[in-house]
Amino acid sequence: MDQFKDVVGLGIAGNFALHLEQAGEMEDFKDVVTEDENAPKGIFPFYLPGFDNQLGVFPLSSDTLILPKEDVKVQVEPEVGLVCELSYDEDGKISKITPTHFGAYNDASIRKEGAKKISEKKNWGVCSKGFSKTLIEIDKFQSGGVMDRWHIASFLKRDGNVFRCGEDVPLTGYSYFYEKLTQWIQNQINTQKDFGPLEAISEYLGVCNHPKQAIISIGATRYSAMGENSFVQDADEIYIVLYDDHICCPNEVLKRVMKNLQLEGEGVSLLKQIVKDPK
Repeated sequence: MDQFKDVVGLGIAGNFALHLEQAGEMEDFKDVVTEDENAPKGIFPFYLPGFDNQLGVFPLSSDTLILPKEDVKVQVEPEVGLVCELSYDEDGKISKITPTHFGAYNDASIRKEGAKKISEKKNWGVCSKGFSKTLIEIDKFQSGGVMDRWHIASFLKRDGNVFRCGEDVPLTGYSYFYEKLTQWIQNQINTQKDFGPLEAISEYLGVCNHPKQAIISIGATRYSAMGENSFVQDADEIYIVLYDDHICCPNEVLKRVMKNLQLEGEGVSLLKQIVKDPK
């Protein structure tokens, strides 16, 4: 993950139907108004390289999730992470966003009331986020491209038992995807104000000297019935699997997780994290 230490980390809230309701976070956004009722609610930072605060701590790991030291609940958030190139105009505003690669991502989040900003629940230290080492090159971030074929599935293994964290869904099931998503991100970064749970992202990018790359997690999928009410604990195993449905099928992915069979290979981006309690 060291190759991403100078790359800004951003996340999108509310880009999959019903996730915010399941996560108990709709109240946080009660005053946030969007022009389109299906639009995401906003963008939050999870890593700002060079910042002298908690958001300046590099949080990504491809194999470990370390729980916070305080006694709080942490929930898996299965997502797709995009590696993007950023271009700016002469005024320092984003002029173009070009996704180049994608991979399995865990936007693990603290569940607590009273947080003033989304980012307060997103980065509590090293190994508080997950990103697969296997990234898939994007031929074109539009309909007809490679991502049309890919699905996301997620599982939690505890004491030898496996259950689904989130629904198995196609990546095209995101509310905003492809050109609609990149256009929204560009506009949101350039215009988002410090308001309610949101922060002025454009100002942050200026302080970070206008980074040329970003990792953007594009929103957590809906939870399964078990996943909605489950929180991670020491020694759990988290599996977030992106797979090409021309090569794999849902039952095969589940079988391989349950039987500890090889998951890595063609047509798969796997993130497997072991949960550790720092206490």
